[in-house]
Amino acid sequence: MPCSPDILRQVPLFGLLDDDETAVLAAQVEMKAFAPRQRIYKIGDPSERAYVMVSGAVRVTTIDEDQQEVLVDEPVRGDFFGFASMLEQTPHQTSALALEETVCIEVDRHDIEVLLERKPLAGMDMLAVLGRQFHGAHQLVRVRAARNPNVVIEEKETTGERIADAVARFGGSWAFITAFSIVLALYTAANVMLGKEAWDPYPFILLNLFLSMRAAVQAPVIRMRQNRQDKKDRLRSEMDFDVNRRAETKIEGLGQKLHRLDDKIDDIEDLLRKGLQTKTG
Repeated sequence: MPCSPDILRQVPLFGLLDDDETAVLAAQVEMKAFAPRQRIYKIGDPSERAYVMVSGAVRVTTIDEDQQEVLVDEPVRGDFFGFASMLEQTPHQTSALALEETVCIEVDRHDIEVLLERKPLAGMDMLAVLGRQFHGAHQLVRVRAARNPNVVIEEKETTGERIADAVARFGGSWAFITAFSIVLALYTAANVMLGKEAWDPYPFILLNLFLSMRAAVQAPVIRMRQNRQDKKDRLRSEMDFDVNRRAETKIEGLGQKLHRLDDKIDDIEDLLRKGLQTKTG
């Protein structure tokens, strides 16, 4: 069925085209509907057409060296897929499957050639869009934001765990050692000076009781702190592993997208040159 110019304007690749250029392209391309689980194309099929998502859901996959299916892309509204093979006129290197009722804009090489022959400057608009996507993909490769595991750990802390950390932190500091030494010195000095009127005369049995009680309470608190530190270390290791695994997958996918975008830019430049030569000739 025919494609409306309004739909084309919502596609980022064609977003910079003016009304005349959009009308020319809309007269060439068609809308194509796919049923759930319908194969749009598979690896090795002739790449006569490419597609732009309008609605629905599509899963684009390929096969790696271990003959395992690898997810390449899940295009959303306005995304295109199959363009690199279509422009190169080489067999598809990926497979595309409609996951639900899906509508796409079907574009072939001839549609692009007609657009460039009639509106040569349209190629520059499409190159500008592809260039932005190319640089955006490079930026994603260079900068990968990862959430600080310390923030995740602190968000899950309970009040008791915070108190245990504070007690263990203070108990292992010079401030505690200095303050405790001063208190012991004052306690023993006061009881020695008071002589028979001392509330805890030598050998300071009451003081020993207090020290034993402090040690009995402090030991579990310190052990609690150690258990929490072990939990933190384990969580950091799990998060690092998960981040590394996701980063590897994303970098592989971005590398494939960068390669396809580079091919598309080269092919569109060739088509643009041919269109300009035809126009001037």
